[in-house]
Amino acid sequence: MSLETAIQGLCDLHIHAGPSISKRCVDALDVFRNAAAKGFRGLVIKDHYFPTMMSAQLVQSHFGQEEGTPQIFGQIVLNNAQGGINLKAVDAACGMGVKLVTMPTVSAKHHIQAYAGKAFVGGGRESIPETPIYYLDEGGALLPEVNALLEYLSKRPEVVLATGHGSPAEIDALLSAAVEKGISRILVNHPFCMINATLEQMSRWASMGAILELNACDIDPVSSFADGDPGVVGAMLETIPAERLVIDSDYGQNGNIEPVEGLIHFAQFLRDKFGVSEEQIHQMGVVTPGWLLGLHD
Repeated sequence: MSLETAIQGLCDLHIHAGPSISKRCVDALDVFRNAAAKGFRGLVIKDHYFPTMMSAQLVQSHFGQEEGTPQIFGQIVLNNAQGGINLKAVDAACGMGVKLVTMPTVSAKHHIQAYAGKAFVGGGRESIPETPIYYLDEGGALLPEVNALLEYLSKRPEVVLATGHGSPAEIDALLSAAVEKGISRILVNHPFCMINATLEQMSRWASMGAILELNACDIDPVSSFADGDPGVVGAMLETIPAERLVIDSDYGQNGNIEPVEGLIHFAQFLRDKFGVSEEQIHQMGVVTPGWLLGLHD
């Protein structure tokens, strides 16, 4: 299989596109048009502050009706702007066809501590400070509202649960409860970068059935904000089966590479830097993310 063949039908689960209160280099329509030109099959738009189903549906309905155009999906991130872990907001999002429900990112206590004293490039223009969200109690158990969320999502198998920017301890508890409740579509966001999970933790999450992200923005040297450890990424690729990994861009930041070109370059980078095969790239970039999005159902 050639690389050109391997990346036909790419799905990008992690695109930061406008409109947003964060500065973005593209909007949802820009990304859709670029992805259609390169043969992508699926896209998910992410915003830390507002749900993205509305922009995704407008793009799909007005520009995505031709055969062969990508499917574009929205998500909701459970930050303070949405009321935190707010089941009513999730219920409304599901009514709008949300594809990813993501645990707190910019409102997560772990995120706030990680960026203490420095700017987060994906942050928006806010006048009210974030209230840190930590969703375990003093004994390390999930808060009741998280258990209620998981119970709700267990009845909606088409929706992906994403872990956001919480701590490894939070992710451990979240995944254990989610798997126990029968949730099968679980995405662990960039566990190697900012989450700073150990290889043992990442391997355990994969063995539980979760899918782990490898993000171009954090690794590829063409990214303006690459700060991931290549050694950790290499160890992940050697230890965790390709079937339990996805590649996506995490691009869209102002001043960074455009997401579609960025993900294509990332596939080339993984092959050249780490010796990842074209078959593995196809698995991580097409097959597994396509399954998460329900494109193979």
